[in-house]
Amino acid sequence: MEQQNQKEITQRARRRRRRSGMTLVEIMIVVIIMALIATAVGVAVLPQLRRAREDATRSDAQQVQSAAVLYLGQEPGADCPTVADLTEAGVLDRSRRTTDAWDHDFVIECEGDDIYVVSAGADGQMGTEDDIRPQ
Repeated sequence: MEQQNQKEITQRARRRRRRSGMTLVEIMIVVIIMALIATAVGVAVLPQLRRAREDATRSDAQQVQSAAVLYLGQEPGADCPTVADLTEAGVLDRSRRTTDAWDHDFVIECEGDDIYVVSAGADGQMGTEDDIRPQ
């Protein structure tokens, strides 16, 4: 009887030890699962973030372009304005964003009666394929 009690106590102790902690394999499995989830979220979210930045930049560039048209309408014969000229003249509200989503300055280009506002895009270099122009 005493031997049987001793066996039961030993078995309970083993079960308790098994339940009391996690093994290295279990921890590694959890870490791998978390890494897979983080990768999936990154793959899904990062393109959306890029697209949102591009859309916001197009919208801001359109506002700057409208302000430039208004400025040139109010100042006949004036040269192509800069963003600083537009804010100083009060045509572009100071609370409006005057840089793109990557904090690069907008470039205003005037060709005859046409006004273009260009953002350098994510790389910050003008004349590359990621430049953003309002549509």
